[in-house]
Amino acid sequence: MPIRQLSETMINQIAAGEVIERPASVVKELVENALDAGARRVEVATAGGGLSLVRVVDDGAGIPASELLLAVARHCTSKLSTDIHEIRSLGFRGEALPSIGSVARLAIRSRTAGSDAAAEISVEGGRVSAVRPAAASRGTSVEVRDLFFATPARLKFMKGERAESSATTDVIKRIAIAFPAVRFTLSGTDRSTLDLPATENTPEGSLRRIAQVMGSDFPENSIAIDAGREGVALSGRVSIPSYSRANALQQFAYVNGRPVRDKLIAGAIRGAFADVLPRDRHAVTVLFLDLDPALVDVNVHPAKADVRFRDPGLVRGLIVGAIKQGLAAAGIRPATTGAAGLAGAFRPGAAAYGHAGPANGHRGFDPAFRANFSGFDPGRSPYRPLDMGFAESAQAGFDAGPAASADARAGTGAPDETLLGAELGAARAQVHENYIVAQTRDSLVIVDQHAAHERLVYEALKNALHSRPMPAQMLLLPEIVDLPEEDAERLASHADTLSRFGLGIERFGPGAVAVRETPSMLGETNVGQLIRDLADEIADNDTVDTLKERLDRIASTMACHGSVRSGRLMKPEEMNALLRQMEATPGSGTCNHGRPTYIELKLADIERLFGRR
Repeated sequence: MPIRQLSETMINQIAAGEVIERPASVVKELVENALDAGARRVEVATAGGGLSLVRVVDDGAGIPASELLLAVARHCTSKLSTDIHEIRSLGFRGEALPSIGSVARLAIRSRTAGSDAAAEISVEGGRVSAVRPAAASRGTSVEVRDLFFATPARLKFMKGERAESSATTDVIKRIAIAFPAVRFTLSGTDRSTLDLPATENTPEGSLRRIAQVMGSDFPENSIAIDAGREGVALSGRVSIPSYSRANALQQFAYVNGRPVRDKLIAGAIRGAFADVLPRDRHAVTVLFLDLDPALVDVNVHPAKADVRFRDPGLVRGLIVGAIKQGLAAAGIRPATTGAAGLAGAFRPGAAAYGHAGPANGHRGFDPAFRANFSGFDPGRSPYRPLDMGFAESAQAGFDAGPAASADARAGTGAPDETLLGAELGAARAQVHENYIVAQTRDSLVIVDQHAAHERLVYEALKNALHSRPMPAQMLLLPEIVDLPEEDAERLASHADTLSRFGLGIERFGPGAVAVRETPSMLGETNVGQLIRDLADEIADNDTVDTLKERLDRIASTMACHGSVRSGRLMKPEEMNALLRQMEATPGSGTCNHGRPTYIELKLADIERLFGRR
C-alpha cells in the first residue's frame, strides 16, 4: 500500500483516541478551558452518562467571533507562549475542541465582554459549519451531543451510565478543590445535582472547599502540611492514621494547580504512611506542589494527567519527610468517626458496634513474608521485644486469679487532678480484660491495651534497630545475582546505604552483583528475589525502602508477640503508665495493623445520649 497523507478528519479522530477516552474526558477539557478563560461560575449538565449530552456553560472572557474557526482547528491555542517549558495554564495543546468535534456533534456559542452579540459555530463528525450570529450572555456555552457517533466502535468500550456519571463527578470534584473561588454546578437527568458554592481564595476558603468535596469529617480528622525545599513548595492536608480508606480514590494531588495522577506522588504518600497503615488501607490526602514550570514536564501525555519531575528524588523526599514530620508533630489523635460510631451504637435500635476481626487484631501475613519469617524465634532473637514493664514475662506476678468483677476493676477513689488534665486522662477501670477506661476533664477514653502497647513496643524497637548499623550474617558462599547492567549499576550506587541495613553487595562483572552478607533478622531468605525487588524500586523511585520495610515488618511482628495480651489484668498504675507512654509516642493513635488504639467520647456527646442536651 502506498504512503499517503491522512485527511484532517482522520488525524483528529486519531488524536481524539488519546485525548477523549470517555465523557469525563470531555468534561475535563471543557471545564479547564472555562477556568483558563477566567470563569467564576461553571455549570455542567449531562444526559445518558455524558454520551447523549455534555453541556458546559461559563461566565469567562468568551471567544471573539473572528477566532471561532481557529478554536476548532488543531494546534491553535491562546495559552502557550513561545516557550514550551513555561506552561501556567491548564490547557495548552490546542487539541481538545477539534478532537471532540471529530467524534461528536459539537456546538460552541460565545460572547466577549465588549461584543454586542454572540456568535456560534458547530462541528459534526469533523465537518465545520460557518460562523453565525446568536443570542447569549457573556461567556461561553459548549454543547456536545452523541459522543462517538462518528466512531461507533468506541461505544462498545464505554461502561454503564452510572459508571460514566460517577467518573464525571470525580473529575469535577478534583478540579473544584484547586479552584475554591469558582462555583461549580453539575446536574442532569441521570444524576442528582452537585452544587459547590464558591469560597474565598484563602487557606480557610480552600479548607471549606475541601470539606464540600470530601465531607465535613475530613478537616477535623486531618493535619495541615506546609513544607518546602530547594524551590519546591508542598501544602495541603493528610488524614490522621486512624482515618483511612480501603482504596486510594480519596488521594488528590495537584502540581501548579493542575490535578494529576502521578505514581511518584502516590508512592511517596504510601511510603510516608508505611509505618502507621497496613498495606490494604490508604490515607486520605489533598496535596499541592508548587514549583517552577521549567522543573516539571506536563507534556507527557495528551490527557495531561501525568507529569515528570526534573528531580524526582527531591519531590519524593519532600513529601515523605513533610508527612512524617506532620504526623509526629500532631501527636496522638483519635478519628472522630470512631466516637460517632460508638455514640450511634448506644442509640435505641442501633446495631451492635463491633469489629469482626480476630480478637487481637492480627492480620494474615504476606506469603512472601512468611517464607522470610519462618525461622524467626522471638525468644532467642537478639532483637527480642524491649521490656517496657508490661511484657509477657513480667505479667505472671500480676495474675491473681479471677477478679471480683469481670467488667470493671481499678481505683475507686477520686482520680489525680493532674492526670485528668492529661491528653488521655486517668485510668478508671479495665473492662472485658482488654479495654482501659480513662477519664479526662471533658471526655471518656477507651483504650485497647494490646493494640496500644503493640505500637509502643514497635516504635521503641524500630528506634533501637535503626539507631545503629544492622547486624549482618555472612554467607558461606557469595550468591551471584544476574541483572541487567543498568540495574547492577543502580544497586552498586546504593551499596553504602544497603550495608547499613546489613546487606553487603558488590559488583560482579558488567551484569551481576555478588551478595556477601544479608541482615541477620531476615534469617534464611530468597536473596535473588530481594535483590531484584530492590533493583526495581531503585529504578522507580531511587530509594531502597523495600529492605527497610521488610525489617520493619519483622519488628512489627516481634512487637505483636511481646505486647500486653488481651485478657491480661492490669493494675491502675500500669494502666496509667501505658497512657502516659502513648501520649509521648508519635503514631500511637493506631496499632501496627492500622486499627485505632483508642476512642474518645466527649462529655457533651454522652450528655446528648442521655437527653441532657
